[in-house]
Amino acid sequence: MIHATIHHGSDRINSFQITGHADSGEYGQDIVCAAVSVLAITTVNGLQRVAKIPVTVDNRDQAGGFLEVTLPPKLEAPAELKGQTLLQSFADGLRDVATNYADFVEVNEVSD
Repeated sequence: MIHATIHHGSDRINSFQITGHADSGEYGQDIVCAAVSVLAITTVNGLQRVAKIPVTVDNRDQAGGFLEVTLPPKLEAPAELKGQTLLQSFADGLRDVATNYADFVEVNEVSD
């Protein structure tokens, strides 16, 4: 199962973590894994390339598919808006996947 945790600050998403594997299909045919991977990779690329935010990324495939992405604590207003838009879109997409494939994806949201 994929376990995702979204960490919220007072008015923003500060970070997210994803661990595990969906195991909903054979290797290369797992649409749940593909959906979560595309959401996560697109979000990281958007944060880095589009919003130009220097996020901290910890990606360890050998550690059970671990991915952790953390935003800097303070950003200029335009960068903050872009980053939060990307992260809210990611969170909405992830919640939708978890709703439709609840046996394979779990999303927890915590306040820091």
